[in-house]
Amino acid sequence: MPEDKNKAAEILIQSLPYIQEYQGKTIVVKYGGNAMINNELKAAVIQDIVLMACVGIRTVLVHGGGPEIDSLLKKIGRERRFINGMRCTDAETMEIVQMVLCGKVNKDIVSLIQQADGRAIGLCGIDGAMLKAKKTDNEELGYVGEIIEADPSILLSTLDAGFIPVISSVAYGENGQSLNVNADTAAAKIAAALSAEKLVLMTDVPGILRDINDQNSLIKIINRQEISSLKNEGIISKGMIPKVDCCTFALDKGVKKAAIIDGRLLHSLLIELFTDEGIGTMFIKSES
Repeated sequence: MPEDKNKAAEILIQSLPYIQEYQGKTIVVKYGGNAMINNELKAAVIQDIVLMACVGIRTVLVHGGGPEIDSLLKKIGRERRFINGMRCTDAETMEIVQMVLCGKVNKDIVSLIQQADGRAIGLCGIDGAMLKAKKTDNEELGYVGEIIEADPSILLSTLDAGFIPVISSVAYGENGQSLNVNADTAAAKIAAALSAEKLVLMTDVPGILRDINDQNSLIKIINRQEISSLKNEGIISKGMIPKVDCCTFALDKGVKKAAIIDGRLLHSLLIELFTDEGIGTMFIKSES
């Protein structure tokens, strides 16, 4: 028993400099993947988010909700269709997307945070025209948008009031149209607009692997200037490219650090933020 207590004390002591480093700073977390549909993981993420806020971190949570959208589409007998990983979103599907993301999923997350004694407010990119977007050039995609501007005003007010903003990835389009936008991109744009200390993308992979067949080949730190060569070598490839591009964008726009972490692991956020070893892959700015 004394050994267990000593170990617990060591963990707390190790976390202290990180808590001090992040206190009063803004961290934007993109929440998605398995952590949104597995109840045990979901509970751990909510606990992590509330703890972050309790130690003085200005925490912003951005979420998607693909599985929930697919489930409702299936119930009403509509097929899902994707082009290059983007959901084809006709007018009826856009209504479903908005209903699921801005309604059920968003408010469920807010409720869970408040059940854990946190204070949260649910928002979407339409609120305060926080995320302005235009339709993509591909007409087949329908109401899918590219974010052209992020206005942090409503988020700053929410954070200043002591709330955790929970943001769904629906944007305000031209002529007031609602547009479906990528949640990773939304998180990166928001992080940049807030001059966040860190952007964290939760995924269903360990991070960037040097050898995709070797889970032990995780690259823990990548410098901004290394990203192009890692793409050319095929180490950053396929579905990881847009996620890394979001991290690159954030760094280039003033965010100090970005990370891609494995959301399938319990309390991955706390491990990433408050331990020496961290988890996943961290992206840092190029040395001058």
